[in-house]
Amino acid sequence: MSGPYAGRWLRIDLNKGTVDKETFTEEEIRQWLLGSGMAAFLFDQWLEPDRDPLDPASPLLIFNGLLTGTFAPAAARTSWCGRSPLTGIWNESNVGGHWGAQLRFAGYDGLVITGRAPSPVYLWIDDDRVEIRDGAHLWGLGTFETHDRLREETDPEAQVACIGPAGENRVRLAGVMVGGKAHNRAAGRGGMGAVMGSKNLKAIVVRGRGKPAYPDPDRLRRVVRDLNRYIRSRSEGMSLTGTAGGIPAAEHFGGMPLKNWQEGSWPEGAKAISGQSIRESIWVKDTFCHACPVGCGKAVRVSSGPYAGEVLEGPEYETLCGFGGNLLIDDLESLATLNARCNDLGLDTISTSGVIGFAAEAVERGLIPAEEAEGLTWGDPEPVLALVDRIAHREGLGDLLAEGVRTAAQRLGPEAERFALHVKGLEPAYHDPRAFVDMGLNYATASRGACHLESATYWRGYGIEWPGWQEGPRDRFASDEETVRLVITFQDFLAVYNPIGLCKFMVKGGLDPARTAEIVAAATGWEWTADDLMRTGRRIFDLKRRINERLGVTRADDTLPYRFLHEPRPSGTAAGVLPDLEAMLPLYYKLRGWE
Repeated sequence: MSGPYAGRWLRIDLNKGTVDKETFTEEEIRQWLLGSGMAAFLFDQWLEPDRDPLDPASPLLIFNGLLTGTFAPAAARTSWCGRSPLTGIWNESNVGGHWGAQLRFAGYDGLVITGRAPSPVYLWIDDDRVEIRDGAHLWGLGTFETHDRLREETDPEAQVACIGPAGENRVRLAGVMVGGKAHNRAAGRGGMGAVMGSKNLKAIVVRGRGKPAYPDPDRLRRVVRDLNRYIRSRSEGMSLTGTAGGIPAAEHFGGMPLKNWQEGSWPEGAKAISGQSIRESIWVKDTFCHACPVGCGKAVRVSSGPYAGEVLEGPEYETLCGFGGNLLIDDLESLATLNARCNDLGLDTISTSGVIGFAAEAVERGLIPAEEAEGLTWGDPEPVLALVDRIAHREGLGDLLAEGVRTAAQRLGPEAERFALHVKGLEPAYHDPRAFVDMGLNYATASRGACHLESATYWRGYGIEWPGWQEGPRDRFASDEETVRLVITFQDFLAVYNPIGLCKFMVKGGLDPARTAEIVAAATGWEWTADDLMRTGRRIFDLKRRINERLGVTRADDTLPYRFLHEPRPSGTAAGVLPDLEAMLPLYYKLRGWE
């Protein structure tokens, strides 16, 4: 290995049972980086718009970022890419943990998988040896047991990425789970677990013993040491209480969803399910992804339910907002159990809680018979837990909800579509665009649908600043030119993070474009600046838009759900606010140069 990236990848055809090793050129890597940038570059060449996402010939592209596996801050990320079975458009689902680092240590930057095995299989990558192994004995198992069994079969130090019953049953909300029950990470969004299931691929297990190399290791160590110190100084709250520590602030600012996004205030509930409450009650230990200086993961222990007494990955902000605020459940142990159950079954907690919130309102309005919902109502975790299982196994009402909010609403009729929360088929992450108008523009234009991580401009709304780059007061309710420019800037900047392989919480921790470019330059020896970074981000963002246009996306699809455009929050600090997309979109297109 002569650099921080390997420069080679695996092409695997499960129909033929073949494994081929391919390489990238230096020019391709400089142009697109790796991760979702390189995946989009390849996908654009191979795209056949009429091919269904679950067709065996549809490619699953899994690529580490440029620096994944290095000791750059939180250089742990891997992008799972392709056409989403949930939305029908471009999808990238990014995951941390330690799986990507092991893939890099084995000498590969990624895999492209096509075809469908005649019976269930898993991949075993052991340094330079790659095997397609029988996985029939694993089919039907949850991800926790699958992880443990595969480590027993291969290597106790191996890292496992696998699907659960949801992926096997091609649930369109199914994700890919990495790590075991105590440190579980998810490539959750957009249904990439269903793509694996459509290929009869249960898991990919990796063990590597090599290490990246650097043109000037001492320079990189100096840069990383200084930046880690800076990141830690800005991330003390995240280290202590994780992402869930932001729950009370989200409720106060009006960013937290309540009762399928209908209500405005829930201060006592938010306090009860916050990261601070987790720390004081069910917390066991902090967990870290590869090379992370923060440690936002929180392992917990619950005293009842199917995982009683076990150490589990604790629920994070999105899960607590989705199953907590959106369903008005304020019991922490129940929420931790719901999180673990989704992880074990292989379900995205954002989309799953979103579609259950939709179902609860549909029951309330009489559009879903109460007997079909088996007791589903606001604030009661027991029927929610049962419905999670039914979604994963496509049983009863779960079969409808397994298709996602958009399809479920279309089948229930026009009244249901007025409270169906999605953009281009993807259920929104839990940052209300009526509290942060910039997020409304981002949701409408983001590459994979209602994705918060394609811009994360709500950080500015909370008052986070980057001296010399983004600082000063911010009007979070303004549908003006400043908002449009902010969204474009953050979209272009964050478009390089999955391709570089760094966790986006490092941006929140202080890594502006100049500092990020400094890390890339130190690791690769490239003469790379903040301007180079931003130009690359725009190139990658534009490429994904081109892919989506080839898949049928038009200007008419750049919109928000009815509730976000016409129904303001009734109370709280964001009461009465609505984003004005009609004012912002024409300027957005003009500044991007999109016709």
